[in-house]
Amino acid sequence: MTEFPGFFELLVDFVGSQYDRILYLTWEHIYISAVALAITVGFCMPLGIYLTRNERIANYVIGVANVFQTIPSLALLGFLIFVFGIGNDNAIAALFLYAMLPVLQNTYIGIKNVPQATVQAARGMGMTEMQILRRVELPLALPVIIGGVRVAAVWIIGTAALAAAIGGGGLGKLIFSGLASIRNEVIVAGAFPATILALAADQGLKSLRSHLRPEHRARRLARKADIIEKKEVSTATN
Repeated sequence: MTEFPGFFELLVDFVGSQYDRILYLTWEHIYISAVALAITVGFCMPLGIYLTRNERIANYVIGVANVFQTIPSLALLGFLIFVFGIGNDNAIAALFLYAMLPVLQNTYIGIKNVPQATVQAARGMGMTEMQILRRVELPLALPVIIGGVRVAAVWIIGTAALAAAIGGGGLGKLIFSGLASIRNEVIVAGAFPATILALAADQGLKSLRSHLRPEHRARRLARKADIIEKKEVSTATN
């Protein structure tokens, strides 16, 4: 009686024979996701800061970003074919629109939640508005902003798998290929690296957010001051 190979045996055989292709598609997935996230952060952070100075239009702009969230990702990719055609450009544009809301909203909320007493104290010290933004508001709002970037990064990496549906690259090619041929090992070979990328981005940005919290910065500064003080005492004693 013929024994059919098990799932894990098929998976190991496929990864062993296609590892170079898997690595290439993983790199392509990282590229698409990184470009989309960079554009999102580069556009939405300045826009969020601008909205804190022009609150009359803030609700409208955030509302427009929210509309893109309600559109199914595949439908959004399909709509953009008429603008960008098929390929990675379409995918990057769709991922940018899909990930705008958390970065834009968290930037706006983070800066708006900076205590006004702190802002007024900085203004009373003679700081300009740009100095207040750079030295007071952004450092205090950064953990909240990073929280929005973290959400956007996970969304982008997960949704980037759909780029293959409109002729783009990335690990979605393996997933769609596995679905078309009904081969679970091919699906897993594409889905597993994408999951690892999303988890790595999530944990990395979570650690960065924790590192940038004001209380953590205060502890680090206190430790540095303590080390400097001990060195000065040691030098004076010698």
